[in-house]
Formats: sequence, structure tokens, C-alpha cells
Amino acid sequence: MSAAEIRAALAELADAERAAGMAGYFQARPGGYGEGDRFLGIAVPPQRAVARRYAATTPLDDVGELLGSPWHEERLTALFVLVRRFERGDDDERARIVELYLACRDRVDNWDLVDASAPYLLGPWLLDRDDSVLDELAGSGSVWDRRIAVMATFAGVRAGRPEATLRLADRLLTDPADLVQKAVGWMLREVGNRDLARAEEFLAPRYARMPRTMLRYAIERFPAERRRDYLAGRVRPRT
Repeated sequence: MSAAEIRAALAELADAERAAGMAGYFQARPGGYGEGDRFLGIAVPPQRAVARRYAATTPLDDVGELLGSPWHEERLTALFVLVRRFERGDDDERARIVELYLACRDRVDNWDLVDASAPYLLGPWLLDRDDSVLDELAGSGSVWDRRIAVMATFAGVRAGRPEATLRLADRLLTDPADLVQKAVGWMLREVGNRDLARAEEFLAPRYARMPRTMLRYAIERFPAERRRDYLAGRVRPRT
């Protein structure tokens, strides 16, 4: 199978009216975070179905070609293919997939593309490896690189190893980008869902410096009274 066949399958699903709505939702307007992106107007489940149909038989070079597409759904479907291949691949194929992902990450350029890929490709690959690439990405001027770094740490959180999440959260504590603030807050919330004491140990000495968006995401699942304490500035770090 080829990139052209996947494109043809997606073209059959295109919906111009839906595409217009998606362009607004993903801020493809001038000055928006998705400025210049183009949409076919395809919901996520059909894209996943296309990915399942073609994943095993599409060469990685063709997947890379799709990642270079100007169409959002072609890029997202390519990422679904990579995730599916990664989940079923041996270490050699996984290494090739991660290499391709990092080489093409400039095309992973909206929050849904990041969130559909980084926690399921880069994160699992780095769990038992040197994860310094996350620090490199966290130091990037690209909001998408920084979100990739944060979202990749979800794999560690799910494995009960949130150290990378906490390290990057500390580094990105005052990041100016809303989409990074939300990602950091989300990952801290996931830490708290599994280990509330550890989340509070991180938050108590730092929350006053956090953007409000990040804090609200981080404490979203806390008991109501505890949320009020954080929002009112009443929480003090343990001495």
C-alpha cells in the first residue's frame, strides 16, 4: 500500500462543511496557533479505521510522505499508522518509527496531533532509555516541541514513574504558551490521580508561580475544599 492509496481513502470521506468548522476549532485563521492548516473534514474514528486498514502494509517512507502533507487529517492518519505499527513492532521497527517521528515533528503541529502520538510513541520508547531528548524538546522555541516533551511523559505516569513529568513541569512552570500550560497541568493532574501526596509535594512550593490555567488543570480532581485552598493561596509547603 502507498501514501496515494491512503490519500484516496481519506478523500472519499471528506466533508467540506465539516472542514470549515474544524478550521475554526483548530484556529487555522491568521494569528491562530494552527494558522495555515488545511482540513478535509473527517472525524477521528474514520481516520483510525483507515489507519487500521493500511498500517501493516504501508512502507514507513510513505507514512513519512503523509506526515509532510498540508492536510491535517492526512498527518493525523499517518500518526495513527505509526502508533499502530509501534505497538506491534519489534525494537528495530520501533527505533525506525521514533526516528521518523522526531525527524518529522515539525509536522506534528497541533495539539491533537501531539496528543495522539507523543504519549504512545516517544514516551514508551524512552521509558527505559536516556530521555534527555525530552529536555531538549522542552527547551525549544516551538510550542509543539514543548507539548510533545510534556505529553510524552504520560507513559511514565501510567507506569508509576512520574519523575520525567515532574522534572519537565518544574522547568516549564511559567511557560507563556496556553497549550503548554494545559499539557503540564494535565500531566500533573494525572500524577495526582495516582499519587495525590506526591502531586501535592510538587505543587505546594510552586503553585503560586504557576499560570492560573496550569494550576486549574493540575488540581481539577482534588477534593473541592483542597481546590479552594489552592485557588485562594492558602496552601503552604511542608517544612
